[in-house]
Amino acid sequence: MAKATTRSAGKRGDRIEHDSMGELRVPADALWGAQTQRAVQNFPISGRPMPRGFIRALGLIKAAAADVNAGLGLLPKRQAAAIRAAALAVADGAWDAHFPIDIYQTGSGTSSNMNANEVIAALASKAGKAVHPNDDVNLGQSSNDVIPTAIRVSAQLAVIEDLLPAIDHLRRTIDRRGRAIGKVVKTGRTHLMDAMPLTFEQEFGAWSAQLASARERLVDAGKRVRRLPIGGTAIGTGINADPRFGKRMAKALSDLSGTRFESAADKFEGIAAQDDAVELSGQLNALAVALMKIANDLRWMNAGPLAGLGEIELPALQPGSSIMPGKVNPVIPEATCMVCAQVMGQHVTVTIAGASGNFQLNVMLPLIGSNVLESIRLLSSVMRLLADSAIAGLKVRKDKVDEALGRNPILVTALNPVIGYEKAAAIAKRAYAERRPVFDVALEMSGLPAAKLKALLDPAALTKGGIGSGGAGGGG
Repeated sequence: MAKATTRSAGKRGDRIEHDSMGELRVPADALWGAQTQRAVQNFPISGRPMPRGFIRALGLIKAAAADVNAGLGLLPKRQAAAIRAAALAVADGAWDAHFPIDIYQTGSGTSSNMNANEVIAALASKAGKAVHPNDDVNLGQSSNDVIPTAIRVSAQLAVIEDLLPAIDHLRRTIDRRGRAIGKVVKTGRTHLMDAMPLTFEQEFGAWSAQLASARERLVDAGKRVRRLPIGGTAIGTGINADPRFGKRMAKALSDLSGTRFESAADKFEGIAAQDDAVELSGQLNALAVALMKIANDLRWMNAGPLAGLGEIELPALQPGSSIMPGKVNPVIPEATCMVCAQVMGQHVTVTIAGASGNFQLNVMLPLIGSNVLESIRLLSSVMRLLADSAIAGLKVRKDKVDEALGRNPILVTALNPVIGYEKAAAIAKRAYAERRPVFDVALEMSGLPAAKLKALLDPAALTKGGIGSGGAGGGG
């Protein structure tokens, strides 16, 4: 926002700003200029501005551009230093109140890019010589390469700084709790029906393995997200940018953020297609699938406590009913499932938005950036909550677990290699019908001595698999 474009409106609280379309009023205390003001007026839709992480990325990009342009001899060092300082302040969140533009705006995100240019120019101009938002702050750039770059930078930083540590924290909590109760043997379930036994450590271990796989997929997606199209300017040709600009920007952003970025080999792709962001959103969706499975397992295991499975007791956090005294609900797993549902829906939105490019530009960029960042934020928060407020403090109701295990006729599966499937099935059916322990019925019907049966039907031994010595093979 150059000083020459600004004058008093003669009305308290406003000033007159000018852009290529003419004059309009801007709040006197606003750091933004005419183009931002037009967007504020044009898009009164959700009342939700772009996320903090996205504004941070814009600040980092503008700071890096000032450094690169100064190094290339394209921007006076004094102006570059002023732009850099202002942009870093924006990145740090000092001026978030001056980024009011709605998520639902022009599909290229031009309004948000100009918002950053105008705010940074205004701040930098206060340091001395006037700084122009387009000619100086936006030098060597276009909204069409800045916004796709901001999506990638903000998403990569959010994954590395927030999401991966949250996954690691949840995994450590699951592993620690699994080890503590790991030797307790319980009834396994397939199709929600009784199946072969396993230990709690094995069951919790499957959750941990799911999260480990999700982490690997996210890290792999990051290899493509870190490829930045900056330097491609309007459509990928790099018009009005020094040919060295893109690679130097990737290095400068890596240095500023402490996270690795690289210049995209094909900047046409990085501007026209947002497949990298769609892929990342897909991995967030897969993580949500894993978390919903874990949360629902917890809900089932906690169900009751009398009429349900009642295998575990989750921490009691709040009254569960406004009419039924003493009722306590699994509120953290429920909240987790709602987050997962939201993330799944946001992935559908990102998928549609990613498919909404025509020729050389995608035109749903702000929506992609907002949804990806929101999914990362929600998942990061709820995983820590699930770890600390549900899994870390859960207790096993061993009496309930042992009772169900002792009466589980599916243990007879271990007898298949010894007495055959048909005879084992008859034992199981009778045990079901008479509601008796399978050991007692097998002792009467199998012809096997008690010691042999005890070894074959030992639930702890069955958790180790194998055939004929307390373990069993067979299908599901």
